[in-house]
Amino acid sequence: MPSRAPLWRALAALAVLAITLFLALTMPAKLGLDLKGGTQIVLETQDTGRVTADAEATDRALSVLRGRVDALGVAEPTLARSGEKRIIIELPGLQDPREAARQIGQTAQLTFHEVISVPVTETTPGEDEKLLDDEDGNPILVGPTLLDGNGVSDAEAVTEQQNLGQWLVNVSFNGEGRSGWKQLVADACANPNAGNRVAIVLDTKVISSPGVVPELCRSGGGTSTSISGDFTQRTAKDLAVLIKGGALPVDVEIIEQRTVGPTLGKVAIDASVEAAIIGVVLTGLFIMFVYRLVGLLATVALGTYALISYGLLVWLGATLTLPGLAGFVLAIGLAIDANVLVFERAREEYAARQAAGLSPALNTGFNKAWSAIIDSNVTTLLAAALLFFFASGPVKGFGVTLSIGVIASMVSALVIARVLTEWAMRRSFVRGRPALSGLSGVGRVRTWLSESGPNLMRRSGTWIAITAAVAVVSIGGIAMRGLNLGVEFTGGRLLEYSTSSSLDVEDARVAVSDAGFPTAVVQASSGDAGAENISVRVDDISNDEAVQIEDALASIAGDVEKERDELIGPSLGKELRDKALIAFAIAIAAQMIYLAWRFRWTYAASAVLSMASVVLTVVGVFAWWGKPIDGVFLAAVLSIIGLAVNDTIVVFDRIREHNAAEARGDNRKRPLRDVVNEAILQTIPRTINTGLGAMFILAALAVLGGDSLTDFAIALLIGLSVGILSTIFTASALAVVLEERWPYDSTAPTRRVIDPYANVDDGKSTGGAVL
Repeated sequence: MPSRAPLWRALAALAVLAITLFLALTMPAKLGLDLKGGTQIVLETQDTGRVTADAEATDRALSVLRGRVDALGVAEPTLARSGEKRIIIELPGLQDPREAARQIGQTAQLTFHEVISVPVTETTPGEDEKLLDDEDGNPILVGPTLLDGNGVSDAEAVTEQQNLGQWLVNVSFNGEGRSGWKQLVADACANPNAGNRVAIVLDTKVISSPGVVPELCRSGGGTSTSISGDFTQRTAKDLAVLIKGGALPVDVEIIEQRTVGPTLGKVAIDASVEAAIIGVVLTGLFIMFVYRLVGLLATVALGTYALISYGLLVWLGATLTLPGLAGFVLAIGLAIDANVLVFERAREEYAARQAAGLSPALNTGFNKAWSAIIDSNVTTLLAAALLFFFASGPVKGFGVTLSIGVIASMVSALVIARVLTEWAMRRSFVRGRPALSGLSGVGRVRTWLSESGPNLMRRSGTWIAITAAVAVVSIGGIAMRGLNLGVEFTGGRLLEYSTSSSLDVEDARVAVSDAGFPTAVVQASSGDAGAENISVRVDDISNDEAVQIEDALASIAGDVEKERDELIGPSLGKELRDKALIAFAIAIAAQMIYLAWRFRWTYAASAVLSMASVVLTVVGVFAWWGKPIDGVFLAAVLSIIGLAVNDTIVVFDRIREHNAAEARGDNRKRPLRDVVNEAILQTIPRTINTGLGAMFILAALAVLGGDSLTDFAIALLIGLSVGILSTIFTASALAVVLEERWPYDSTAPTRRVIDPYANVDDGKSTGGAVL
């Protein structure tokens, strides 16, 4: 009786495609500001003398800020609390953050005081008194706060005599504020020596200190007043917005600010899409050349990966960022890895049991590759989860999209590709032409490796020594050249501009220095269509100072357009740097625990040490090269952690299979070095094919992806290349040395490790075994 498995698997594949197509057509994607342009401001609430900055106070501040943002007139702004003390504000389309920072960033602690003494006769203020300068710069002594912004119900900028004359701000008081206003008016009217004045203070700055007119003294204050001063229309309206928005319950500080130009995101999307298409086409051609018909069907399945991942993205409501695009492209390589693993195992099965036919060989290939695929993808998901929890800004989006991409790639490779290839292997036309299938031959390279391949583990000590030497060189680069940490980890401001005419970097450096920023780091960076932009890295400067730099460049280059503006506070930079180190440490610990559970502690330690050497090599290369170590590089490093372990897991999985067969009595007992060497040689074709497929994609991303994604792709290319060598030589050599030093004791009372191949039909045995 034929198996029902292909039927339900086909129905599942159709259901997945139908659902994701429906989601893709009916739900729009949420683009990050780095793709659609705009400004993001991150605020951190601060404790005051009266209020503690906790989640409740931050939520109250968020509701006040929402009113201020609405007054800016920005289309579809978003505000959200992050953690207990941070508020993230996104303002699409806003390119000049100065106005937003003025209205959003100000705490607007509006307070009303009696002016006690003018001129000041006391050098030391009494209790609850403050010595301030009035709006004209003259010192005045003010009393305690009798009324604050919470007592204000409305504020409006108006002009006297029907929009002619001086601008005023009319303020109305609510029930909470009327008693305080009445008391303030009474106290001021009783103090003629100070001119019957009241002081209206905004964030410790006196914005107006008028005298109370006699009519107000006789009326007792009433329910409203007018604030006069040297106002223009703009300053009066700004003040009205702040007052009407209400007083924040806590102080806020801008700790991060990012602005992206309107064209940069479109260029990045186009470049990433081109890189993905070119990478998929090249990879598809390669996999079809190697695996013929099953390769063609796997490429078709790979085409559904984009649909599935996009559908998951919009369904989850995740935000697509620039590094997130790279995460999707990177996950294509993971999908290829799963297919290559399956096809290589199917080739082995067909060579060993040719009489059984193509379909059983393919089925066994899927079953035997399942364990390695799951283990390798779990390690990648661990790295992606760490990016989500420890990174910030666009890099956090990379963690989300990488996770979605991994899941989509598994569905594409293990469900859709399996349905298509199993259907094809059951066709009589294919059964009669096994060479067409792509599974009938193991290939000349594999034949040579299995028959006369080198004994790589004979010199395990040599490989470990070479790895140590590379580590020393990498550490030397870090120590001698230092790490070029980006503003995300050091704090400061990074500005990038495109110019209407070509601009020499040295001329730009002189212009920026003459503008008052002699320590600024001015460099050329790649822009749209091969043009060179100018990037300026400075300390933590204000928005007005950033405009001074822009004006200085415009004076020598004509029209200047801001492409990118990133401001990171020094405290946040330290926090992100610490989080990066914590993420790396947790990644190592989590993967070691997982691998120790799946294999043995000796194999786990070998895999982690090998992976650490790969990461150290990439960091060392970037140190010698002077490349920036920023958030995007962090994403690359945590991706390398997953990819480097993937290759190692495939080799270790094959070793586990050989040990399981020996435990069942299917194979004779052989020296460990021979088992490890055979496992390496058997998996080299898979390692090369997978590596080449991923390199096609990363190379396209490196050429087309722009400055940030180019460095990301280069880091991954280095990590992938070194990782392949490290798997073959370092990880396996370390496993041999550790296993020989601490061999497995089958009599020890340890937990049982179940043979993952016990239920796989290999024509020999289906019994379980303890490894």
